[in-house]
Amino acid sequence: MHVLVTGAAGFIGFFLCRALLEQGHKVCGLDNLDAYYDPRLKQDRLALLQPYPHFRFQEQDLRDGPALRQLFASSSFTHVVNLAAQAGVRYSLVNPAAYLQSNLMGFGELLEACRKYPVEHLVYASSSSVYGASHYIPLSLSARTDSPLNLYAASKKANELMAQAYSHLYRIPATGLRFFTVYGPWGRPDMAYFSFAQKILADEPVQLFNHGRLQRDFTYIDDIIQGLVACLWRPLQANSPNEVPHKIYNLGNNKAVDLEYFVTVLENCLGRKAQIEYLPMQRGDVYVTCADIADSVRDLHFSPSTDIEVGLMHFVCWYKDYYRIS
Repeated sequence: MHVLVTGAAGFIGFFLCRALLEQGHKVCGLDNLDAYYDPRLKQDRLALLQPYPHFRFQEQDLRDGPALRQLFASSSFTHVVNLAAQAGVRYSLVNPAAYLQSNLMGFGELLEACRKYPVEHLVYASSSSVYGASHYIPLSLSARTDSPLNLYAASKKANELMAQAYSHLYRIPATGLRFFTVYGPWGRPDMAYFSFAQKILADEPVQLFNHGRLQRDFTYIDDIIQGLVACLWRPLQANSPNEVPHKIYNLGNNKAVDLEYFVTVLENCLGRKAQIEYLPMQRGDVYVTCADIADSVRDLHFSPSTDIEVGLMHFVCWYKDYYRIS
């Protein structure tokens, strides 16, 4: 297979590229290497991919439609995984325009490229954020997703609707994956677990919103990659003109972890106590996330198995090694 992975220098993109290359597939990694967080981390991820003979890297922005179509025309991709996006809920509160540009315009150009140069399957990243403040836990695919609390969530819901329309009109097999708080080694510095580790080691206060009364479905990176790869080879088959070859899955750990317990586990892994600063609920945030993964288990044989205690220890070991902390 020849797979295009956008956002290849990102957290999930890096692990996906490596998994596909280990399976012997040809991978083209595309990334614009923006400075939303330290580009050195992205470059170091890419450095681990460059030795693979079937990997090539393309520094490019999805919003450059002509360049993207030229890449498709010259590459004959069989599969596409779109992980490129402006990430982060909190950043969307201060710079919503970045999400309109990257997540909507960029994804639109990718859909156009897939229309003009058909692929066997387009898989794209959505998010648990699309569920908004739903109180029906675990969060099911049948739950309403029409009340986003921030621009990041709105952009991801828009991606789902755009993919649905292109699948309906142009018969593009497409699958959206709603990720639930992915964490692990080589992760994003803007994620809570990463910034918490930095602050605990620097003896700086760790901020817990809603006075710590939050729960999250933390999903370890290896479990996410297992589900993502399984999905990639299973496009939905439309057996009649009335069926649309578009599907959405939840990929989560199916466990809601108390944020205060999460910090306690991180403290144990780091061997340091945290200074806690309790704050009111933040705008655009949700109280609890927990994935209903029944469809993913049935169709993708998805089986998340990494407990938070194990996953955070793996992260801390990588963190200390990468930043040379004794």
